[in-house]
Amino acid sequence: MTKARYRAIDLSLFAIILIVFETVIVRAATQWFPKEAWTVSAVAAVTAIVMVRWGAWACIHAVIGGIVFVLISRGGLSQYLIYGIGNLACLAVLPLLKKWGWEKLRENVLVNFLYGILMLLSMQIGRGLISLIFGTRPEIALGFITTDVISYIFTLVILWIVARLDGMLEDQRHYLKRLSEQREKEGGFQ
Repeated sequence: MTKARYRAIDLSLFAIILIVFETVIVRAATQWFPKEAWTVSAVAAVTAIVMVRWGAWACIHAVIGGIVFVLISRGGLSQYLIYGIGNLACLAVLPLLKKWGWEKLRENVLVNFLYGILMLLSMQIGRGLISLIFGTRPEIALGFITTDVISYIFTLVILWIVARLDGMLEDQRHYLKRLSEQREKEGGFQ
């Protein structure tokens, strides 16, 4: 299998995971708990994982997550733009990720948590800024952060768990190289 094909399959699987989880979460919020003043989302967690694995390809998942949220919430055109484009602000975290290296996310819980917090916060700030362009009042734009507090906990727990699974929170080019070297070693002893 080529790297491009492996990447396409991997990105597709994470997109499916994101769509399923976000659909269930948003339906629960809109149908089971419609009067609650909080939300939870899987978008930052899944996008953070994909960013470690494939870098800027994570923008696909950031946009998909925003679209799914608005679609299931039955939002309007401006909301598609707010969530779809606003979530792309997470790309601001990519240079930090490259500086830290994926290894630190696995080795250091504080770096892992900081990464998760910055991913979600950047998405929320991006949504808030885009909403201001559409004329949203600043205090309402602030709601993108204050109503999404549970998503921080969700994101941090997911990243903490995934960091403990072999190959999940690892640059996939490195992972494939490591697997190839492992196979060569094992093949050499036969």
